[in-house]
Amino acid sequence: MKPTNFSIHVTSFLTHYLAAQRNLSPNTIKAYRDVFTLFLRFCRDVQGIAPDKLHLEQIDVSLVEAFLDHLEKERKSSPCTRNHRLATLHAFFRYVQTEEPAHMFQCQRILTIPLRRHTRPTVSYLSKEELAEILAKPDLRTDRGRRDAVLLSILYDTGGRVQELIDLSVGDVRLDPPAQLRLLGKGRKIRAVPLMGSTIQLLHDYIQEKHLNRPELFCKPLFQNARNQRLSRSGVRYILKKYLLKAQKNRPSLNRAVSPHTLRHTKGMHLLQSGVSLEMIRDFLGHVDVKTTQIYATANLEMKRNALEKINDLSPVQAIPSWQQNKDLLDWLRSL
Repeated sequence: MKPTNFSIHVTSFLTHYLAAQRNLSPNTIKAYRDVFTLFLRFCRDVQGIAPDKLHLEQIDVSLVEAFLDHLEKERKSSPCTRNHRLATLHAFFRYVQTEEPAHMFQCQRILTIPLRRHTRPTVSYLSKEELAEILAKPDLRTDRGRRDAVLLSILYDTGGRVQELIDLSVGDVRLDPPAQLRLLGKGRKIRAVPLMGSTIQLLHDYIQEKHLNRPELFCKPLFQNARNQRLSRSGVRYILKKYLLKAQKNRPSLNRAVSPHTLRHTKGMHLLQSGVSLEMIRDFLGHVDVKTTQIYATANLEMKRNALEKINDLSPVQAIPSWQQNKDLLDWLRSL
């Protein structure tokens, strides 16, 4: 059976363009792949088009919009999720128009489908007291507790993403001054992140205990599960949730959703509140654009506004009278 032009371009897009030319991470490519999986299932189950019969010529604005409606109504996808699916299709058809100029008009019509406006959630972060409560819960008398204490400390101290944490190998650690970790971020960009004194000591003791200070072990994962394999995302979430539940008993304010990414937001907010500039926070967290880092400044302003509202009733400034009740002023304004 002769392959369709759609199948040829999807394969090239996922296996060559994204990996070789865009240099995207395997996890990002998997996310792109999952969108095409959903799209092909929609074409098969809803539109009655078998995957091996789908051609580029059949994919137009109406089909893409029907797919987006299906995501919202049938799969109950949020506007943010819908926008991610559409952004993936935009990236694909932006690629196709350079490979198939004859389909350029068709591609550009699909590229005009707008993203859905939605309210961005506020940044969730921990106070210093809440953070200290969680970090104090691992039992340092046990092997697993010591590992978890190092893991959570690094997760906050570096402001790293979960994937950056589980990708850490022993060779990415430098304990000699200046102590730092080498993180592999989005787009395979490497950045060096400094470590604080308490984390340095925990990490030093952990490496000594695990006998990981030998050169032949530098490629070994820094954090392993019970099967001596790299931790997974779900594994890190489980570890954090375990100590979060313990911390909630002493601090009821922690009775809310807290994810590993919350610790990243917490680091960003604490840096901002300490007077660190947005440009430095951007480089520290590995953001591509300072506009992404701006969310911390917005959240900090919102926090200050809420604090001012709480003390509003205590303000000695009297309320300003309404100028609309001043008849002389109104008469003067009408005479102008």
